[in-house]
Amino acid sequence: MSAKFNHTIIAAKDRHESARFFRELFEAEEAPSWGVFTNILLDDGVLLQFAEPPVEIQMQHYAFLVDDELFDRAYARIRDRGIEHWADPHLKRSGETNTEHGGRGVYFKDPSGHGIEMITRPYL
Repeated sequence: MSAKFNHTIIAAKDRHESARFFRELFEAEEAPSWGVFTNILLDDGVLLQFAEPPVEIQMQHYAFLVDDELFDRAYARIRDRGIEHWADPHLKRSGETNTEHGGRGVYFKDPSGHGIEMITRPYL
């Protein structure tokens, strides 16, 4: 068996708010939560676990590959909620999407300030 990505812990200022943000944006399933974790489940069984660490949160980058239909719905939610977004990772092209790598992409921040990238085509 080759290695498969299974789960990651995402540091959050408010774990419930962050889990709700990702769940609603990406139409993800709720997953059983335990202890300090609030969990959501993505396709292929990937678990996102949100926790509130007792240290200052450092910004991380998380990229999500979605199909064109989900991109349209999620991007509409981003715009409807007034979430600032950019077409580029340097945050220079505000309010736009890009057409890099034969697909579409957008960058924005989650409630804890992490850099989120949503793309419709993988880089490789």
